[in-house]
Amino acid sequence: MGPIDYVVVEFPGNRMTGEGLPLLVDLVDRGVIRILDLMFVRKEEDGSVVGMEVVDFTGDGALDLAVFEGASSGLLGEDDIEEAGSALEPGNSAGILVYENLWAAPFATALRRGGAQLVASGRIPVPAVLAATE
Repeated sequence: MGPIDYVVVEFPGNRMTGEGLPLLVDLVDRGVIRILDLMFVRKEEDGSVVGMEVVDFTGDGALDLAVFEGASSGLLGEDDIEEAGSALEPGNSAGILVYENLWAAPFATALRRGGAQLVASGRIPVPAVLAATE
């Protein structure tokens, strides 16, 4: 198994265009990642967090996320949803994506067979990289 990551992507004003979905589908189709969980939540003005239904982002009459229907491994629990919701501003929504990095699975397996252990992991935010390279 490859490393498992998650992202929470906030959509201000609940404006989800679906523009990134074809790119996500492409990553799955090429075997780069495997979607384990995909969930959408909205933070109400009173601070409560609620789940959202799959929607037709593009207005073409087709559910844009139908390809991900049933993507629920059980890794996301109610506490994870609440934690993701706490990062949102009221009136906004978010997609929560949990995915396996399939591209790294053979490398990770070889390292484990050799007795190696992951002792640290992280991500450098793009704005920080851009600032450091300018």
